[in-house]
Amino acid sequence: MRRRPASRFTAALATGTAVLLLLAGCAGGTDEDRAAPDVVDQGYQSGDGSTTTWAPADRVGPLDITGTDYEGTAHDLAQWRGDVVLLNTWYAACPPCRAEAPDLAQVATDYADDGLRVLGINSRDAAGTAQAFQRRLEVPYPSLDDTGGSAIAALQGVVPVNAVPTTVLLDREGRVAARVLGLVEASTLRALVDDLLAEAPGSAAGATGAADGR
Repeated sequence: MRRRPASRFTAALATGTAVLLLLAGCAGGTDEDRAAPDVVDQGYQSGDGSTTTWAPADRVGPLDITGTDYEGTAHDLAQWRGDVVLLNTWYAACPPCRAEAPDLAQVATDYADDGLRVLGINSRDAAGTAQAFQRRLEVPYPSLDDTGGSAIAALQGVVPVNAVPTTVLLDREGRVAARVLGLVEASTLRALVDDLLAEAPGSAAGATGAADGR
């Protein structure tokens, strides 16, 4: 999988100072958190607005996350092996989360029959607040009620998510293939999804030991 430089996404954000301020307002974590490696033991320091991808041989995982959505349905990423998975962290009062929601919803709808699964992760909102956001913005995919923090902890164990929103894409084997830290541009998101869906199932076989010893 080819690597897309972060400059493409950064250039899009540079079109509006207001957007940059919104991202800064929703960034989370301490200075120590922001200095964490991009993927465990890979040593890359990320910044808001960065888009990072990993070739199959360099991917870490599979990522195991379980939880219950705001409607009471249980979800387990292990059951989605064989599909591409898009994870998105968000909360209702986050302006860039609201800004990117229509694009995420459209991607979820457009690729629903192509092998893409989309799952939100919300660690801040009560059920009523989260469900109102989902209804108002017509979000078609579920979100985990992660106020206990277990899903974020599992995600952080593989790829730091130091800002909200953060979008993480998993390949068909459940391994981290891409991450966008901050507001995701629609064209970037679709290109990332297209690339992962184009990978043949099992194409990363033999590289699944990438997480071993990390």
